[in-house]
Amino acid sequence: MKTVSLNTTEQWKQEKHPLDVVEDLREYAEEELDFEAIEERAGDGEWERLKWAGTYTQKQEGYFMMRTKVPGGHLTPEQAEVIGEVAEEYAVQPEEEYEEVNDDYWGDAYLDITTRQDIQMHWIRVEDVTEIWDKYDEVGLTTIQGCGDSARNVLGCPAAGLDDHECFDAQPVIDAVSDYFTGNREFGNLPRKFKMTITGCKHDCAQSQINDVGLVPAKKKLDGDDAGYTYGFHLRVGGGLSDGPRMASDLDVFVRPEDAVEFCRAAAQTFKELGDRHNRGVCRMRYLVQQMGPENFERALRERCDVELPTCGVDLTEGYVGDHVGVHDQKEDGLKYVGFNVISGRIGGDEFTQAARAAKKYGTEDSTVRLATDQNFLITHVPEENVEDLVNEEFAQDYQPDPGPFSRGAVACTGTEYCKYAIIETKARTKQWARQLDERIDTPDDLDVVRMHMSGCSASCAQPQIADVGFRGETVKLETADNSEDDIVEGMDFGLGGSLGADNAFIDWVETAVPAGSVTDALGELFAVYTEERTEGERFYEWTRRVDNDRLRTVMQRAEGPVSTGVAHGD
Repeated sequence: MKTVSLNTTEQWKQEKHPLDVVEDLREYAEEELDFEAIEERAGDGEWERLKWAGTYTQKQEGYFMMRTKVPGGHLTPEQAEVIGEVAEEYAVQPEEEYEEVNDDYWGDAYLDITTRQDIQMHWIRVEDVTEIWDKYDEVGLTTIQGCGDSARNVLGCPAAGLDDHECFDAQPVIDAVSDYFTGNREFGNLPRKFKMTITGCKHDCAQSQINDVGLVPAKKKLDGDDAGYTYGFHLRVGGGLSDGPRMASDLDVFVRPEDAVEFCRAAAQTFKELGDRHNRGVCRMRYLVQQMGPENFERALRERCDVELPTCGVDLTEGYVGDHVGVHDQKEDGLKYVGFNVISGRIGGDEFTQAARAAKKYGTEDSTVRLATDQNFLITHVPEENVEDLVNEEFAQDYQPDPGPFSRGAVACTGTEYCKYAIIETKARTKQWARQLDERIDTPDDLDVVRMHMSGCSASCAQPQIADVGFRGETVKLETADNSEDDIVEGMDFGLGGSLGADNAFIDWVETAVPAGSVTDALGELFAVYTEERTEGERFYEWTRRVDNDRLRTVMQRAEGPVSTGVAHGD
């Protein structure tokens, strides 16, 4: 019989339970151990286990990226204020040793809002971790399982409880599911990361189609229910991006809100028992669903679930929006929520602190700060008469709620600035391009957002596959006119036509290995033709789908720029 060994990560995880590293990290912090001493004590597998504490070694040796989980993106003003203060105090770049990393564009002491409604900070030192955790404990925040092969932050609609596009407020369910899995040793060591999304929103703002498990609003008349419809969830499983993108499959299941924790537990158990631990490349849940088929996966899940799971009822999802920038009415008369635009998700710690204080100053006692999957944030429960003063606050000047369409839809991953896997710089480039494109391109009046997502590698942290325009980091060889020595420059694969919703489809990678310097001109050419040819109300991604790729390439190549030939990813 052939013996198949566990992958290296699985071996490290079996040497000790990954959640044990939380207490280990406290010891490392108290003893002020450097990275060399940590590895000498615990071995190189400790770097993998430290992810379960929400810490990830960054590109610069001796420092962590720290990820704070924010279930559903919901923060009290007090929590948001602490996050901002922690960024100001601890996410500080050394003045001398790494001065080349950042220029004046960003500075330091900032935080990044992520596409999973998390907060990330850089330049965190080992000795500062317990002090940060102590501050977090006081306001109910955690970094535990922000990374690692366990249940990640649970996504939700950032406007939960506020908007009339909701069937019901699912935030209590999100909190219950998050509380169940956080620190749960039984499900703290899964084959790979496990991503869930739960929403009562008709517009699927929480992106159920690209998550391992998605709970979306539905209603059903249950046996013995004389009161009419019961509201709950329909199920989608096996969605995801990266190198093997897959849209989630619908299951013939209806879940009552009170049964959601048990359902999610059963889904995690199914993945835990049947997921492939031998090959990390194919042990995400989407591969398991693909291999088993949705019907067999559903059967396995039902066998492991300790509550009744009725069949489907009436689906209440109407499409995908995923955007809350702007000033919006709340259900309550006279109240607004304001969505601020944070291009590429990066905001100063001091600015985030000011935003939290502004929420208390201009909002009611119910005011909150909420993070969105498009890397923006909301301030809620603002009386109408206070909106103008709020948007005129100092912190808001760079994050106004009425941006141009490219700024509004700009999303970027960490990039080469800190990430060991990225091939290109992303954050500053995305912000510069978005603003340049808003100034240069005359988009149709009814086109309020162009989703432009940039990932520094193929890992899809910026979700380029679901964007109108997506970029994936690449290296490019420039051929000089006199055939002299070639230059290797940053570039990217260029994709068009992605979206979620009723007409969901992944991006088509129209052109590969495009030099970064040629991209904005190529977009200008594309939008000029789009504006001329679009039918009434036609979105940009819809136009790119009906136009042949060869023609799209021809239009792009009208832009002046150097000739390029691609170099394989990672070379």
